[in-house]
Amino acid sequence: MKYFRLKLLHLIPVFFLVTFASFMVLNLLPGDLVDAILLDEESAPPTEEDRKALAKELNLDKPVIVRYAIWLGNMLTGDLGRSYVTAQPVTEALGQRIPISLELMLMAQILAVLISVPLGIISGYRANSAFDRSVSAGAFGMLAIPIFIAGTMLIWIFAILLGWLPSSGHTPMSEGVWRNLEKFILPAFTIALVEVPVLMRVLRTDIITTLQEDFIALAKSKGMTTSYILFHHALRPSSFSYVTLLGLQLGNLITGSIVVETLFSIPGVGQLLINSVDNRDEIMVQGVITFVALVYVGVNLAVDLMYAVLDPRVVRRT
Repeated sequence: MKYFRLKLLHLIPVFFLVTFASFMVLNLLPGDLVDAILLDEESAPPTEEDRKALAKELNLDKPVIVRYAIWLGNMLTGDLGRSYVTAQPVTEALGQRIPISLELMLMAQILAVLISVPLGIISGYRANSAFDRSVSAGAFGMLAIPIFIAGTMLIWIFAILLGWLPSSGHTPMSEGVWRNLEKFILPAFTIALVEVPVLMRVLRTDIITTLQEDFIALAKSKGMTTSYILFHHALRPSSFSYVTLLGLQLGNLITGSIVVETLFSIPGVGQLLINSVDNRDEIMVQGVITFVALVYVGVNLAVDLMYAVLDPRVVRRT
């Protein structure tokens, strides 16, 4: 419990620092937000009285530090404000889109793990073999392909050429499990393709090192099968760098989901962020960044807790 509290105390300042920095950066954007809103709503040029009234309503007449303090106080009570463009509460907009983005990222992460773990273990066990060289060459090739190119290629092959999967859109789970999942297969696989090469190479390297340890030689001398040694004795001590990288890959996962949601027309948080930036809906952008910061803190906390599961000595050293 002490270990958990200590890690949480380290991550909380990160969350507040991210929200503060994003709030400051959004206020450095060129142009006048009041004019942007009024010109979008009215055909006639806004009067000075209109500008002052709207600025007061949105607290834009106050110093930026005061506005951040007001926003932070409201955020801590669960109120992230209302969209400047649609007047929709930010929490409501996020509530509609977060489940979609989380499903996409979860599927992508599961696919990445299911592909990278077996490839990393086999490549590590058969280091420098034809299989290992082929997998490594494929991994380096995938690293060179941008995510939007990978997504476009998958759409062309599996949606247009073969017609096996839909190319875009989203179907709610209430309309059928398969109808929902089939729309996520290509987007999730697109994100996974970006993660697999790095995860596989890291696990391969650690597996090679672990297989040189004395306890592996002891397990072999006892007549244990190769598969049992690899998955029960070698995998766990080789997983520290892998688990760390899963947490660090969160940035790529979120960035990938933004690109993929736009490419595949998925109404998730990423698409909401792009539309909000286009419309200069600063309060909505701030809400999305707050959600991303919370996810980042949560995932990194989960990674730290995984360390304690993989090696209980980590807890005892704190």
